[in-house]
Amino acid sequence: MKIKSKDLTMRIFLVLALLMFSSLQAKSLFSNDEQANNAKYIGALKDLLIATQKTRGLTNSYMNGNKSALLLIHSNKRDMKKAIGEMESLPLASHPTIGTKADSIFQSITKLNHIAFDQKASQTFKDYTGQINQILMLAQSISKQGSKGLSDFGKDASTTMMEVILPLAEQIGKMRGMGSGIVAKKSITDVQKFAITAMLSEIGSLESRLQSDMKKLLSNHKNLFDASVKKNMASLKKAVFAYTDLTNKKVLASAKSECVSSDYFNYGTDIITTLINIFNANNKAIMKDSEGWI
Repeated sequence: MKIKSKDLTMRIFLVLALLMFSSLQAKSLFSNDEQANNAKYIGALKDLLIATQKTRGLTNSYMNGNKSALLLIHSNKRDMKKAIGEMESLPLASHPTIGTKADSIFQSITKLNHIAFDQKASQTFKDYTGQINQILMLAQSISKQGSKGLSDFGKDASTTMMEVILPLAEQIGKMRGMGSGIVAKKSITDVQKFAITAMLSEIGSLESRLQSDMKKLLSNHKNLFDASVKKNMASLKKAVFAYTDLTNKKVLASAKSECVSSDYFNYGTDIITTLINIFNANNKAIMKDSEGWI
C-alpha cells in the first residue's frame, strides 16, 4: 500500500516532534546561567577548603618535627590565594549574606597565614580548624540561600556536596592533620584520643549518608554522570574502612608504632582526593544540567 506524500510528511513531523519533546524532558530550552555560576563558585570554595586543610595538617606536622613539609605549606597557601580570587570574581560574591561571610573568611585566613608559625602548634591547628568551620558554614549558606535559581537536581546535588562531601573531607582532613602530628611526635594525649574517637564516629556517619545520597542521584539522573562515579564510591568505602582501622591500631592504640607521619598524612590525602573526584563529578553534572538549547 502506497503512503501519500501528505501522510508521510505528517508522520515525519510527528516523529520529529516526539524526539524534540523527549529531548526537552532531559534538557531545558534555556540555559541556567545562575546554576552554572553557582557551580563555579562552590568549585572554588572546595579548592579553598582543601588548600586550607592541607595547610593546617602540613603546618602541624612541620611544627611537630617534620621539616620537609615547609615547601608544601607555601604551595598550598598559594592555592588558597588563587581560590579566593576565583570566588571574588563570581556573581555570588555580591550576595549580601554570602559575600559578607566570604570576605570575613578571606581576611581571617590571610592574617592567620602570616602568624601561624609564631604560635604553638596546637593553637595554630585550632585556628585553622576554626577557619575551616567558617568555610563549611559558608557552604551551608550557599546550599540554602544561594540555590534558589537551581533545578531540583541542582539543589539535591549541591546539598550532597555542601552538607555531606565537604564535611566528610573535613573530618578526614582533621584526623589526617592531628594523626600525622601524633605519629611524628610519637605521643598522644587524652584530649587527642577523645577528639580522634569523635572524628571516627562522624566519618562513619557521613560516609554512610554519602553512599545513600549518591545512590539516589545516580539512580535518578544516570545520564548526567559517567561510570567512574560508581567506581569512586566503591573505592571510598574500602579506603575509609582501611584508614579508620589504621587510626585505631597505629594512632589511638599505639602512638609509638612504626607508622610514618608522612605515610599517614598521604593516606588521608588519597581519600580526600577520591572525595573531591566525587564532588567534581557532581559539579560537572550540575553544569551539564544547567545547559539548555538556547
